[in-house]
Amino acid sequence: MKFKKLVTGIIASTILATSLVGCGTKDEEIKGNTIDPNITIEQITKLAKEEGEVVSIGMPDSWANWKDTWNDLNKKYGLKHSDTDLSSAEEIAKLEAEKKNPTADIGDVGWSYGPVAKERGLTLPYKTSHWDSVPDWAKDEEGNWMLAYTGTMAILANKELVDNPPKSFQDILEGDYNVCVDDVTTGTQSQMAVLAAAMAFGGDENNIQPGLDFFAELAKQGRLLTGKNDLASIENGEVDVTLIWDFNALAYRDKIDRDRFYVAIPSDASVRTGYTTIINKYAQHPYSAMLAREYIFSDEGQINLAKGYAKPVREDVELPADVQAMLLPNEQYKNVKEIKDFEGWSKTVENIGRLWQEQVLVYMK
Repeated sequence: MKFKKLVTGIIASTILATSLVGCGTKDEEIKGNTIDPNITIEQITKLAKEEGEVVSIGMPDSWANWKDTWNDLNKKYGLKHSDTDLSSAEEIAKLEAEKKNPTADIGDVGWSYGPVAKERGLTLPYKTSHWDSVPDWAKDEEGNWMLAYTGTMAILANKELVDNPPKSFQDILEGDYNVCVDDVTTGTQSQMAVLAAAMAFGGDENNIQPGLDFFAELAKQGRLLTGKNDLASIENGEVDVTLIWDFNALAYRDKIDRDRFYVAIPSDASVRTGYTTIINKYAQHPYSAMLAREYIFSDEGQINLAKGYAKPVREDVELPADVQAMLLPNEQYKNVKEIKDFEGWSKTVENIGRLWQEQVLVYMK
């Protein structure tokens, strides 16, 4: 694919030498990278090849099929890749802590964490050549964050352990099996599970109390598990029902045993949101990070995400028939909602960890 000239261009690396060795430099002296608005994709590619490496956080091979994108970047441009798998909050904390000696170039965080990273001065704004194909709601007007794909909260049930797999949050409440959710204090996926449950029982992004009540009831019954929604725990039968993104649920199902697991979007309500790449303002391989984002939003990159069961944010990309067939039927998404009050949700996220600890974890046995 031949890329158009970039809309906003790319950065020119200006990290101070003292910031790279990390000794005796004040934060205000660490300038980070700056933007050259006139650079072309050909120049970006050349400089990225010279860097020869891209280091990511929160973008492991198994999540949304990042593996194919990293392999493509290596084959096409010779970029070596390494990743440290972190939650959204951990990614931002790492970028902030390592300003003087940065290790990560690019990360993938939940929607609500993009503005947080921008506000803390950690992001480098970059609009790819596909900027106009990305919906306005899915991008920062300056390009500090751009959602590449979306996920919808889903139910993954082990049919060998659950006779009648739940199809709704109400079904889960009335069941007798254990239910797993990840760490609500740090991860977008688990926080969206709380929001989806809240929506099922009359709440919204400004009122997650029904969702907290839902999980508190599971905890009181001794049915709530946390931190065991990884592939190994699910495959080993430690978890009966898991609340995770649809793309993770489908990937786990097919990787373990398609006939052994049931995947459904909760019929009473669920929530859809997305994940955004954030480019580290202090990246040691800034051109490689820019080229990675450019490729992620290309047709090939968006199809790679769909192969990982994630819904690409660019609606003008035509998915191959075999890839489309991997996804859940559209009718399952009829009661899915999106966050309408972004500012309200951002305020909710600030308190969700404390509320989870005070109102749910306190009942864990």
